[in-house]
Amino acid sequence: MRRRPTVVLGASGLVGQRMQQRLSNHPWFELAAIGGRAESSEMALEQIPWRLDEQRPELPAIPILDISSDTFVSDLLKLKIEIAFSCLPSEVAEQIEGVLAQAGIAVFSNASFNRRKPGIPLVIPDINASHFTDFSTSKGPLACGTNCTLIPLAVPLAALRSFEIQHVTMRSEQALSGAGWRLLFDEDANDGILDPQIPGEAEKVAEELLHVFGTTEEPADIELDITCERVHRRDGHQVFVEAVFSQPMTLDSVLQAFEIHQFPDALLECPSAPLHSLHVVKHIDTERHLWSNGERFSSHPQPHEDLQIGMAVVVGDVKLIDEHTLSFSAYSHNTIRGAAGGTMLLAEQAMVEGRLP
Repeated sequence: MRRRPTVVLGASGLVGQRMQQRLSNHPWFELAAIGGRAESSEMALEQIPWRLDEQRPELPAIPILDISSDTFVSDLLKLKIEIAFSCLPSEVAEQIEGVLAQAGIAVFSNASFNRRKPGIPLVIPDINASHFTDFSTSKGPLACGTNCTLIPLAVPLAALRSFEIQHVTMRSEQALSGAGWRLLFDEDANDGILDPQIPGEAEKVAEELLHVFGTTEEPADIELDITCERVHRRDGHQVFVEAVFSQPMTLDSVLQAFEIHQFPDALLECPSAPLHSLHVVKHIDTERHLWSNGERFSSHPQPHEDLQIGMAVVVGDVKLIDEHTLSFSAYSHNTIRGAAGGTMLLAEQAMVEGRLP
């Protein structure tokens, strides 16, 4: 299989650099260009400050193109770019994603602007892979990943859909990196002095949950009570959930549902698909359980080589309150499964399903 030329939109942000990291050895996609701000376009890639804990991977000497330039799209077409991974702020994504899609470049976006827009699939592949039928409609080939906080909530709940979800209460504890590199490097935040409030986050999580659990025409009917907070942790979003179901359950039936939940068979060949969608533990340890491939945890991950690590959602503290009420905690890597890895998995799904030329 030939490696398809790609551009990452975002030179210096955490998600953009996670995407660069994942593309350094990806078997299906080849990093051929970066789209960045005007000042970044005057620099070599190795001059851009590297924000991730892991060492910058070896990357080819590729151009950084000014995303605001009148020639940006034509420059990408000259480079024969086929796929764009958008890791842009919403206001910038608004200006460029649709233009690229209309030019025939398939856009897979981590930005929030086009989420839940008609004709643009918002997909978590192990929950609503069928929503990809909207891909490449009149709006062009454009698909979106979800809010990073939704992942640890939605994936375990998806495993329990057969019990018919009625009501969900969730509280999140979200890492500093979820707000971008500036907060991650803020001295006060790293000393534990930070505002726990995340304006608009709970509303986004609720809207997107109902969207991915619904049909392409109608959201799901589930009562939700969601609160979101920022905490003093570098990476990893943890959620604490209590859910009410209309069908009775036992603890064994819940654990079995978690165990068998998986991606559609065709997607298991995707390089970014973890060995298991969910990794069940007795109790979540936010330090030890950050990097899972569905079967094992890594204390020394190499995400530029191992695309599965960090892609599983960890579930623990599972308690049956009564036969209709369950509580659990879940945890996922917000810049991997919740952002760069999840968005890349959408492009891999498009490849497997033959949705790209």
